[in-house]
Amino acid sequence: MNKSELINSLSEETTFNKKDITRVIDRFVNIVQRELKKGKKVALSGFGTFSLSRRPERNGINPATKERISLPAVNVPKFKAGKNLRESVRSVKLG
Repeated sequence: MNKSELINSLSEETTFNKKDITRVIDRFVNIVQRELKKGKKVALSGFGTFSLSRRPERNGINPATKERISLPAVNVPKFKAGKNLRESVRSVKLG
């Protein structure tokens, strides 16, 4: 499901129009980004937690030249699924 499909689905299941839902989703994404930039977590009980994780400096290889390069340490966003979400998809067959 992409963003447009999510907006359509939410519009069908609620009394809100697509324009309002789009604004809410965009604001939600902005708030999560802002809080992560502050180094904080965003937790939605039963759904999951957005947080930052530190990826340490490491060695890599440039695939074009096969030259060894040093990749700097970076912060990366992380999502940990909550208990309700994990349990709801546990028995889903993939592929």
